[in-house]
Amino acid sequence: MSMVKVEGLTFSYPSSYDNIFENVNLQFDTDWKLGFVGRNGRGKTTFLRLLTGEYAYQGRITASAAFSYFPYPVSRPERMTLEVLQESCPAAEDWEFLRELNLLEMDAETLYRPFDTLSNGERAKALLAALFLNPGRFLLIDEPTNHLDAKARQLVSAYLRRKRGFLLVSHDRQFLDGCVDHILSLNRSDIEVRGGNFSAYMADFQDRQRSEEAQKERLQKDIKRLQQSARRTAVWSDRVEASKMGAADKGYVGHKAAKMMKRSKAIADRQQRAIAEKSGLLKNQESVQRLKLFPLSYHADLLVSFEAVSPQYDGAAVPPPVSFTVRQGERVDLDGRNGCGKSSLLKLLTGADIRHSGSVTTASGLVISHVPQDTAHLQGALADYAAACQIDESLFKAILQKMDFTKVQFEKPLESCSDGQKKKVLIARSLCERAHLYVWDEPLNFIDVYSRMQIEALLLEFAPTMVFVEHDGVFRERIATKVVTL
Repeated sequence: MSMVKVEGLTFSYPSSYDNIFENVNLQFDTDWKLGFVGRNGRGKTTFLRLLTGEYAYQGRITASAAFSYFPYPVSRPERMTLEVLQESCPAAEDWEFLRELNLLEMDAETLYRPFDTLSNGERAKALLAALFLNPGRFLLIDEPTNHLDAKARQLVSAYLRRKRGFLLVSHDRQFLDGCVDHILSLNRSDIEVRGGNFSAYMADFQDRQRSEEAQKERLQKDIKRLQQSARRTAVWSDRVEASKMGAADKGYVGHKAAKMMKRSKAIADRQQRAIAEKSGLLKNQESVQRLKLFPLSYHADLLVSFEAVSPQYDGAAVPPPVSFTVRQGERVDLDGRNGCGKSSLLKLLTGADIRHSGSVTTASGLVISHVPQDTAHLQGALADYAAACQIDESLFKAILQKMDFTKVQFEKPLESCSDGQKKKVLIARSLCERAHLYVWDEPLNFIDVYSRMQIEALLLEFAPTMVFVEHDGVFRERIATKVVTL
């Protein structure tokens, strides 16, 4: 057992005027299975990078264990997987790699395939298994689930539950509940560590939020009253000081004025401390603001029909032919393992030119709004992106603001945004579009928990017709009205 201690940590990027972290103090045990949560753009990945010593910072970080970061950067991915894993963990024996892969239900032959032929999910599992074999290392795991299907997430969660200790960044609520025993939360004004799984943490946090919300109105009245009182005290003090002018006995009046000034200053100091104290009670409130969506209504019930459809790659059909319909008001969840063709079916629905068998029929004049997986195309200014998409810029930015974008982030180029912020940009654009059908491909990748709850509430309230792919179990259970298994 060893402790990681962070003392007085202060850090900002050279291009930024604002500190991401300021005088942060915390400690945690390397035996803990820590889930690391917080809003997008608050600095979770940056914190992991600081632990590894990648960035210069003020303060001190001490730990008896060395850190390893996941995902491990793979050079020359054309090599055999075994070579890649041996590079990431030179001390491990071949049989140890096989043992770990078996725990993740991966075939032994995976080791003897070129690494670049593995799916994203297979690569993630293989690298994770190898990094855990490094002795004396504390693993920092950054969003491992984004390329994992639902079954793979369950396997990896169970795998992590067997391990000794790690720090895990994830926004998948079920995944966290399955493998962590402590939560490290990056809040608006501080970082806190609490015991228990994510559900226990969230229940406690929401209780505290409700308590603070109940106090909010009263506190704001108190703050306003104290501010008014502080202003009156300042005016009073100025009047006392002014009374010395023209006085016959300036010594007496001066002595009295000095006492009054001292008293007024003491009162003002107490008032300012009270204001600061009361204001501080509101600093960690995480508001999940209501979003709106106005889907178009279609004149017919049947919107989409898939008849024995199967995308084809290199002449082979993947998956076996699938048939289903999408009717107005349905929210259809396409479920299946990685690589089974879910994204290809969504692309076919949006009109992409993909070789396939069978037929896809969409209603005449159907308006579709599409959120793709990939965010790499996002570049330039938000205003330019809104103009290119022909959406209302004011509405677009208002939605992003409700999803925790700050005004500073509005001025940043899109390529400098975090992965979660980029995904929010795609979702906000879709929410600006009035459509008959919303087609979303893994919309919650990298998205923080609060925004997931916000999006869930939106979809349940406005009930748009949707076809989506998503591996977040909580989201699927709450949102899907129909599941198509591939």
